[in-house]
Amino acid sequence: MSSLLCSSIGKKLLMGLSGLFLMIFLLVHLGVNALLLVPDGGELFNAGAHFMATNPAVKIMEPILGLGFLVHIVYGVVLTLQNRKARGSAQYASGKKTKGVTWASQNMLVLGITILAFLVLHIAHFWVKMKVTGSDLLEHVTINIGGVPTEVENAYALVNATFSELWIVLVYVVAGIGLAIHLSHGFWSSFQSIGFSNNLWRKRLTTTGQVYAWFVGLGFALIALLQYLFFQA
Repeated sequence: MSSLLCSSIGKKLLMGLSGLFLMIFLLVHLGVNALLLVPDGGELFNAGAHFMATNPAVKIMEPILGLGFLVHIVYGVVLTLQNRKARGSAQYASGKKTKGVTWASQNMLVLGITILAFLVLHIAHFWVKMKVTGSDLLEHVTINIGGVPTEVENAYALVNATFSELWIVLVYVVAGIGLAIHLSHGFWSSFQSIGFSNNLWRKRLTTTGQVYAWFVGLGFALIALLQYLFFQA
């Protein structure tokens, strides 16, 4: 098993599986974030955030999610460096762009590092404050969940205050576009890495991947932008 995971095929398999896992997470995360746009003073978003923070299944998934990110990042860097080393000095020697190779596929490492930098910022803005240091903005409020008054952290106030800063919103917009470009290649590439690809499915996965990538990337960007434009007190 260890020899398989250390092989090129094994590394690509782990990259593909971790990529698919993270893409499912992104859809869930986007769905929760979309509640920020419900004009109810943040009650529905706070209910969603409370569910995500207290649900036992979600708590179990958190370390798995962290491991998924770590595996994807480490193997992404390793495979990129191995591919560059294999090409050696012959890389782009002709000076011509390789036919059928997109800009995204040639710059996945740069895009990945950019997204990682944004992820660190995102964790500092929200996860650290919600899980470690706390914040005055997280003062408990009472909301109605299924007809039952429930005391929860005011996660909406923290997010809303964060998105009141224009520079932060612009970072999120740029990061959303970068994520979309990264996913536009990563979607079909993940399926190819696990062996689910051929000439017919490559076209279908490429098209589906473009739709998914821009839906997710622009979704995150628009949520931050709309919060700044229309949801500030």
